[in-house]
Amino acid sequence: MLQACLNGSRTAEEHPALPLTPERLAEDAADVAALGVTSVHIHPRDVIGAPTLVGPEVATTIATVRAAVPGIEISVSTHVPGSREMLIGSWAPLAAGRPDIASVHVGDPGWRELAQALHRVNVGVELVVESAGQLGELPPGATRITVTATAATAEQLLREVEPLGLPILLHGRENDAWPVFTYAARLEHGVRMGLEDTLTMPDGRTAKNNAELVAMARRNQKAKAPG
Repeated sequence: MLQACLNGSRTAEEHPALPLTPERLAEDAADVAALGVTSVHIHPRDVIGAPTLVGPEVATTIATVRAAVPGIEISVSTHVPGSREMLIGSWAPLAAGRPDIASVHVGDPGWRELAQALHRVNVGVELVVESAGQLGELPPGATRITVTATAATAEQLLREVEPLGLPILLHGRENDAWPVFTYAARLEHGVRMGLEDTLTMPDGRTAKNNAELVAMARRNQKAKAPG
């Protein structure tokens, strides 16, 4: 699995090609889908550019991206302030504007209740694990574990989550993004790349956009594949 993480919580000032509007997210999603991406992870924004879980704004973003890349999994982040359970409860009638899966950060206050809220509106739960010893029993609706690691912590975190039997996506951020990507690709775990995780290419230069990052990631993934 290769996922593209298109924007995260970054601001427009951090990179000129960062996609924030539904239309720009849809354009980038189409570009990375053409490179072999099977999932996109996005942080929907409101009209002033702040991350949001408000139903109509989420629906507009998801529907716009889905029209550009039908059949691609769309994942959203729930790592925003506010009454998250209540807002997610409003997603039930969104139909084509509802994401396929949403990330829940294990260890956050109320994370199990948040996972249950997603399960009630038929959205898959992507559990984000960043520290050892936090997960315990899997909540209903858990469909994937995303391990956010450094080069130093990846092996330990994998030992903890691999016995649980769910698909694993392993990634790093900033200086760890490319080393952890290479490690994950060698182990044949799911991987992700995009402007949320890093703004730079392996040689240290600033990436032009998500497509350039993903194209390099795709070449790296193929190079590490067995056989």
